[in-house]
Amino acid sequence: MAEILNCKALVAKVRAELEVRIAALKECGITPGLVVIRVGDDPASETYVRNKEKMCEKLGLLSEVLHLPESTTEAELLLRIGEYNKDPRFHGILVQLPLPNHISEEAALACVAPEKDVDGISVSSLGALMRGGSGFLSCTPKGILRILDNANISLRGKRAVVVGRSSIVGKPIALLLLQRDATVTICHSKTENLREITTQADILVAALGKPAFLDGSYIKEGAAVVDVGINRTENGLVGDVDFESAASKAAYITPVPGGVGLMTVIMLMENTVEAAERAAQ
Repeated sequence: MAEILNCKALVAKVRAELEVRIAALKECGITPGLVVIRVGDDPASETYVRNKEKMCEKLGLLSEVLHLPESTTEAELLLRIGEYNKDPRFHGILVQLPLPNHISEEAALACVAPEKDVDGISVSSLGALMRGGSGFLSCTPKGILRILDNANISLRGKRAVVVGRSSIVGKPIALLLLQRDATVTICHSKTENLREITTQADILVAALGKPAFLDGSYIKEGAAVVDVGINRTENGLVGDVDFESAASKAAYITPVPGGVGLMTVIMLMENTVEAAERAAQ
């Protein structure tokens, strides 16, 4: 039976480290600030934003949520982002996705100043990741790497398979694993013989958005399984991995809830604190 990589203890550890860094900044008269910009009334976005706001409060960060109506135009949104780019109180700007269809996500993310892109998903940040630059790492992939490191799971020379190719999770985590000397395969909805590929994975990252899709038959004996999926079903929240059957094969597995989602929020806080430290320098 797999060891469950419950992330509550790890979040507490990171939070304690951040509290020390935040206290040092406040001694210099700097309070790290994060603004979350939300457009429209997507229910899932409301939950995510509330969780981020609560964590800001717990850490003593300056927090603001700008909730704009669905009718907001792209030009209006870009104008508001530009105002926060110039506001020294806020070191991080997060544009909550998804945006309404009439607003270009690419344009909105590109408008965020690179030094304030604490979500790490703009073209600038992802380009820095590709080139090995100093941009902010995407929060979910950064959290995944922290989970693996905390469990002392070796990546060098290992076969890693990422199921999902989004710019938020799939592609950046593949690059991060590659940087750590894993041999990486990215799979997606058009991949043939998916089971044949995933059963070769020493590290399997599931980020495909299908509830309980990957069961034990997709898992290599002794693998580390990281479940990124958060799917709302009649039975509550479930991941992209069928937990029980996968846990019978894997050596390590993250739960849903209580896994990657917790790390995503605390990594956003860490990026915001880092942005404040960079600004202070």
